[in-house]
Amino acid sequence: MKAFRRMIGLAVVAGLAAGCESLDGFDLDNGGGGGGGGAFSQGFVFVRARDVLAVDEKGDPNAPLRLTTQGNAYEPTVAPNGRSVAYVYRDRARGVVELRSVPTTGQGQTSTVFALTQSTCPGCTDIRYPTFNPGSTQLVFTVAQGGSSSLARVDADGRGFVRFNNGNIGINSHGAASFLPNGQSVLSAGGASLNLHNQLVLTDMTSGLAQVYSFNLGNEAQSVVNRVAVSPDGAQVAFDGQTSSGTSAIFVAALGQTLGRVTQLTRHPGESGVSDSWPSWRGSTEVGFLSNAGGNDNIYRISIATTGTGTLVVPSALEPSYGGR
Repeated sequence: MKAFRRMIGLAVVAGLAAGCESLDGFDLDNGGGGGGGGAFSQGFVFVRARDVLAVDEKGDPNAPLRLTTQGNAYEPTVAPNGRSVAYVYRDRARGVVELRSVPTTGQGQTSTVFALTQSTCPGCTDIRYPTFNPGSTQLVFTVAQGGSSSLARVDADGRGFVRFNNGNIGINSHGAASFLPNGQSVLSAGGASLNLHNQLVLTDMTSGLAQVYSFNLGNEAQSVVNRVAVSPDGAQVAFDGQTSSGTSAIFVAALGQTLGRVTQLTRHPGESGVSDSWPSWRGSTEVGFLSNAGGNDNIYRISIATTGTGTLVVPSALEPSYGGR
């Protein structure tokens, strides 16, 4: 436990009506992005029609930059340096599951970082939730094996694959991981099974040492649906939590020696059945997320100083992630 406290302590020290509002939060007058190529340094990457697209902060959210054309793309994540995007390529018909990367120029070729085979990862059946380390040199993701999943790491150039043992802490499955600012450890949701990620786990990326950081997610969130996201300053965490109504919402909490008070950030009064998911930080005071409010999947943003429905920023998107610089 002392080692765990040192891990989290060092990391912290180092570190609106849905569907009805106009697009906001991006500069629509200064170029960038677009379907024909252009500059990307910081913004959202997401999936549309199973290809990866991107919208720069200075780009037009109605004309995103297309990064892939092969389809079968899932769960993209943009490198902190803004130069490349990693994503899962999954072609079940051909039995192909790969971790791929593509430049953010919109004009480069995709490359395979890691191919999931019986020789590279015996017994593994799927890859999910890739995320870059702060230095853009490594990727952490989950690999599924039977009814469990574990964290794995590989260098951005495809070398040095390591799969971490879940250990003896009662965690048999991990969700998406998020690096703390020190780049040495990640926070992920975990649990006893693939369908119940109801705890937060801190894992050292060098030693593989894992400790349960929090045994609960507060009073309203029952489990994490997809992603845990640590803020750039390491002070807070956002996650998409399933509620008792069967829908999901975005929650935030302070990170310290223990998990601080958990607050439900997104709410949709007067509209039932809305789910908000896939949170990612847009700076340290605002969270971007996916919402199906109004019957469509769009990217919204919301300040952590308020609660509500958020503001629409990118239409027609799935599995968004914000990053770059």
